[in-house]
Amino acid sequence: MTIDIPAAPEGARRFFGGRLPRAETFAAVLADTGVSHGLIGPREVPILWERHILNCAVIEDAFTEGAKVIDVGSGAGLPGLAVAMARPDLDVHLVEPMQRRTEWLGAATEAIGLDNVTVHRGRAEEFHGVLSAPYVTARAVAALDKLARWCCPMVAPGGQLVAMKGQSASAEIDKATKVLRRLGVTATTITEHGADVLPTPTLTVDCTVGTART
Repeated sequence: MTIDIPAAPEGARRFFGGRLPRAETFAAVLADTGVSHGLIGPREVPILWERHILNCAVIEDAFTEGAKVIDVGSGAGLPGLAVAMARPDLDVHLVEPMQRRTEWLGAATEAIGLDNVTVHRGRAEEFHGVLSAPYVTARAVAALDKLARWCCPMVAPGGQLVAMKGQSASAEIDKATKVLRRLGVTATTITEHGADVLPTPTLTVDCTVGTART
């Protein structure tokens, strides 16, 4: 069966530059085994770049040079693999509980040719006190209040949970306020990413974790 892989849009070409071949490999993997493994739906293949790859990669500007980043519930490597491609200086750790998916993530990492990615199998809670980083990120995993419970314990003091969210971001923050405070979050902001390369910018809710938690 011939797989119809969508061509990279101009925004992706401008964004990835010399790293575009790796992003194109990722697109090919997603369109093939990403679909057969049930990580993305076949109807999402035509919108792989805008909806998935570029949409996730643009959050790279949230992370400082050489930082360690944990992607919780990585699934199809979104946003983790996309960020790792965009920023080879980052140390990216993918946390995923399902064995079939962790095996896929390992194979995808190898196919793309990334040497800055580590895959961990397990639920986020299993890594509390085990895995920590200045940045923890996630996409389409859970509502902010639940996501924060899973992720904030892995955020190093002074670091951030960078949660990819849509237009419901403000409402989710309002609902999660008490939980965030209890988890030691001292500031919460909504940030736009990729306005120059995407038709609709990606939104993240950035939760800064203080040095003292209750």
